[in-house]
Amino acid sequence: MITYKKLSQRPAAFQSLTGMSVPAFDRLFEAFVPAHFQRLSKTPTKRGGQPRKRAYGCGRQHRHSLKDRLVMALVWLRIYPTYEVLGFFFSLAKPNARFNVEEVLDTLAEMTEFALERPTKERKKLRSTKAVMEAFPEVAFILDAKEQRIRRPSGVDQEGNSLQKPYFSGKKKAHTLKNQVVVAPDGFIEALSESVPGSTHDLTLLRETKLLEKLEPDEGSMFDKGYDGIAHDFPDLLLYLPYKARRNRPLTEVEHEYNRELSSYRIVVEHTNAQLQKYQALAQMYRHDRQKHSRTVRVAAGLVNRQLQTSPLVCYGAE
Repeated sequence: MITYKKLSQRPAAFQSLTGMSVPAFDRLFEAFVPAHFQRLSKTPTKRGGQPRKRAYGCGRQHRHSLKDRLVMALVWLRIYPTYEVLGFFFSLAKPNARFNVEEVLDTLAEMTEFALERPTKERKKLRSTKAVMEAFPEVAFILDAKEQRIRRPSGVDQEGNSLQKPYFSGKKKAHTLKNQVVVAPDGFIEALSESVPGSTHDLTLLRETKLLEKLEPDEGSMFDKGYDGIAHDFPDLLLYLPYKARRNRPLTEVEHEYNRELSSYRIVVEHTNAQLQKYQALAQMYRHDRQKHSRTVRVAAGLVNRQLQTSPLVCYGAE
């Protein structure tokens, strides 16, 4: 049976199975304990939806310690086994393995906070690293969209329309869920949208999240070609987009050079997405409830930000 005590004695295996070092896990656990008890103490119901008659912590204790349950949830995120296999690893029945993971993920999601979720007066003004500041002094964040394959939805909605059509992504040629990822020039994730059906256009998702309305007048952002047209919505903002070739109008050499320069600084968002992809729950086909996909991505994004605090990304675009 996997336990924190056994696994922590093999740091390399611990890193491979959980995605973080033993010291980093210990720091996470220190913050997790009060957050977990605070969340559960406010919950009016217990497992199965029955009203809680006693305060959380009374009654029969969990077979596994809270530290072991946190390890279990991180293993699920990192290698994405089925609950049957996860239960085998931790000597639990499949329903109990699922319940423990769900409880821990709910707390980790509540603990995760992004800078752009805070009011403008409270959030620190986003500034880029030295290399990006030299090239684009006003850049506050870089946007990109992340898609993950899902199983083909079955059935029809109340109006008789097929449920699978909204989830079919023409770009990926598969059924997907999409998230808008907002990354600061130093690689930290500053905001994350809810998961939406894969057919949603990147530009539509940006407009729905109203993210650009949070920008200060002297702040700007970078985009890829998928956001072509957003400048018409916000003509007064500093928006850096690559030039896009049109019919009968190829790009000039100057425009090609600008696009190459822009992409050398935008690459940071791709590398942050690569950090998210290390969690197999986001890399493999998502097998679970689509309604809980947002929570899974949010937890992974919070863990990536924690990792970047101790292991920053390489600064790209620097001379």
